Amino acid sequence: MKSSNIGGQAVLEGIMMKHGDEYAVAVRTPDREIIVKKEEYRSIVKWKKLTEIPFIRGVFNFIDSMVLGIRTLTYSASFYEDEEEEAEELSEAETLKKEKQEKWLMGGAVAFSVAAAVAIFMVLPYLLTGFLKSKVSSYAVRTVIEGFVRIGIFVAYVLLISRMKDIKRTFMYHGAEHKCINCIEHGLPLTVENVRVSSRQHKRCGTSFLFLVLFISILLLLVVQVDSALMRVVVRILLLPVIAGISYEVLKLAGRSDNVLINLISAPGLAIQRLTTKEPDDDMIEVAIQAVEAVFDWRAYEAENFHTAEAV
Repeated sequence: MKSSNIGGQAVLEGIMMKHGDEYAVAVRTPDREIIVKKEEYRSIVKWKKLTEIPFIRGVFNFIDSMVLGIRTLTYSASFYEDEEEEAEELSEAETLKKEKQEKWLMGGAVAFSVAAAVAIFMVLPYLLTGFLKSKVSSYAVRTVIEGFVRIGIFVAYVLLISRMKDIKRTFMYHGAEHKCINCIEHGLPLTVENVRVSSRQHKRCGTSFLFLVLFISILLLLVVQVDSALMRVVVRILLLPVIAGISYEVLKLAGRSDNVLINLISAPGLAIQRLTTKEPDDDMIEVAIQAVEAVFDWRAYEAENFHTAEAV
């Protein structure tokens, strides 16, 4: 069985699914209708080769996924704006101006998200474990402790946001996304019944990617050692692209391998997915199925990989 290479993301009352250069957003609107929007995604990286070179592509694909994620999340949220607000009639010039402003806002949101993540998950744990220097003389031991503090902050963050009502529903849609992909990759017809009994955990999930980034950072920081406290902070920031690149390759390998070692490495990420995914209801599964079918011919995939008769 080969990976379907479908990726996705839960949005507000909906799901985005991406395959190749195409993506589709399916949203359950307030009147219970499912709206599906399909488009081609144009990478922010103009030289496409950068998104294909191993250990380099991970960084650019991660940035692309953030941009697409914010874009599709904004689109899904537009269905739930104040219903009393009337759509404005905009001229062509005003529309172009608004699109340009949205583009800048999106870039700013991505930049802020990256900066906040670096500060919270890379710099803060180092500063916190710095207080242990007088009690723990070994740099290696402090680095390992720092890594576990980093992972602890990540888990605590997930637990905290999972208490929010909207996030709970988003995690349910996240579960529906995984269940659809697992259903397809296990050779089952994509029906509500089959999706319902499929697993809500998947090795190629973004949650697993983030865990790998946190874990691999421990290993690299044990190798790259500097004496200056300032340079240690700088090194943690500069190593991020390298860490992300390695994590991306491990994630892709995990998606197409059942090797015992790969399964062992994937286990913690899958465990954390129990927090970031919840069991969806049938309405959510229906939304996920429509998002998949808009961008992926699962019947042809299953016929090729499982030798099933391609459904008409």
